[in-house]
Amino acid sequence: MKFYSTNNKEHKVSLKEAVIKGLAPDQGLYMPERIPTLPADFIDQLPERSFQEIGYEVIGAIFGEDLSKEQIKELVDHTLAFDAPLVKVEEEVYTLELFHGPTLAFKDFGARFCSKLMSLLVKDEKVRVLVATSGDTGSAVANGFYKVPGVEVIILYPSGKVSTLQEKQFTTLGENITALEVDGVFDDCQRMVKQAFLDKDLNESMLLTSANSINIARWIPQCLYYFYAYSRLPKGHEKVVFSVPSGNFGNIAAGMLAERMGLPIETFVAATNVNKIVPDFLKGVPFRPRPSLQTISNSMDVGNPSNFYRLLDLYGDESKLKEMVKGFFFDDATTREAMATVKAAAGYLMDPHGAVAYLGLKAYMEEHPGYTGVFLETAHPGKFGDVVEAVHQEKVTLPERLAAFLDGQKKTKLMANDYQEFKTYLRSKK
Repeated sequence: MKFYSTNNKEHKVSLKEAVIKGLAPDQGLYMPERIPTLPADFIDQLPERSFQEIGYEVIGAIFGEDLSKEQIKELVDHTLAFDAPLVKVEEEVYTLELFHGPTLAFKDFGARFCSKLMSLLVKDEKVRVLVATSGDTGSAVANGFYKVPGVEVIILYPSGKVSTLQEKQFTTLGENITALEVDGVFDDCQRMVKQAFLDKDLNESMLLTSANSINIARWIPQCLYYFYAYSRLPKGHEKVVFSVPSGNFGNIAAGMLAERMGLPIETFVAATNVNKIVPDFLKGVPFRPRPSLQTISNSMDVGNPSNFYRLLDLYGDESKLKEMVKGFFFDDATTREAMATVKAAAGYLMDPHGAVAYLGLKAYMEEHPGYTGVFLETAHPGKFGDVVEAVHQEKVTLPERLAAFLDGQKKTKLMANDYQEFKTYLRSKK
C-alpha cells in the first residue's frame, strides 16, 4: 500500500516513509491510496468477535500488503491490551469509555500502535519523535514510547495550559522523554513541530518523526474502537450516530475511516468547545484558523486543527462532508451544567471533554429522533480533577496508577515561542 499527500495525490510513499516522515514535504497529511471495503459478513458478525479479532481483520485490510500476519497480530495485541467498554447512560444513549489504558486517555490506543509499528519498521537508526500536545497526546506518547530502544521523544506543550496531572504524566518520566515548556499556546507548539519537519537542513542531519494524530500510525488504529463500540450495541439499532469531542480532529477522522471501510454509521457529530472553527465551517462559514481560546476542556483548545484536511479527503468534497458530519459547540458554563445534570440523573461521572460530546449528541438527537447515540468519553474524570471536583463538590478517586504520577518530580526545559531557539536545541541533540 502506498500513501499519498492530501496536498498532492501524485506524491506517494511507502508505509515506512509515511510513518517516519509523519508529514509530507508539501505539508499535506498522508492517506492510504485506497480505503478497503470490509466484507458484509464481517460487519454482520461483529457482535461475535472479540476486540482483538476485529483488530486483526481491520488492520490486516489496511496494512496486510506491508506486514506479515504475525506482525499484525503483534501490533494489535500490543495496542488492544485493555478494554473500551460501552456503557449505557440513558435510553438510547451510550458512552464509549476510552480511558482504561496506561495513561487513562483514548490516545493510549494510537500511541501504543505507533510505538510498536515504528519498532518494526526502523532498525539500527536513531529516531527523534517530536510531539506537540494540548494535554493527553503528550502523556500517551511519552508512556507509549518510554524506554523504547533507539527512540527519543521530545514533547512541546503550552506552559500553564494543561492540567497538573496531564503535565506530570509526561514531565516526570525522564529516560528517553524530554518535555519542552513553551511560552505560548498549543498552536504555537504545533507550528514549531511542523516547521521542524519541513526544515531541510535539520532533516539532513537527523531522523525526525511525529506521534501526533497527523501520523498515520497514530491516527489509523483509532478506527478500531468504532468497530468495537458498534459491535457492542444492543441488537435492533438501525440508525447510529457517534458524537466525538474534537480538537485536532484526528479522532473523528478515524471514525469516518471506519465508516468508509463499511461500518454502518449514519452520522457523526463534531462536538467542540468555543474553539469552533469546524462547527462554523459545517454551517457554511469559510474555514479560517484563528488563535485558540483556553477552556476547561483543554485538550480541544485548538485553533488550527491539522486533521481538517483528512475530513475533506475522506469524503472527497465539502457537500458530502457536511452531509455526514454535523457540528455543535458549547461554552464552559454549559459543559459544567451537563456534567452536573448527568451525574444527578444517571449517576455517571463525565470529564469535560466527554460532557461536550454528550451535549453534541443530545443536540443532534433532539433534532433527529429515532437514533441510537454513542458519545466518546476520552479521558478519566480524575485527569481533570480540579474541574470535576468543583462541579460536584466531592473528591474524585484517582486510579492508583494515575495517582502515582503526582508524586513524580517535574523535569522540563523552558522555551520561548521561537522556532530558531527550538531548532538550535534540536541540533544540540546530535
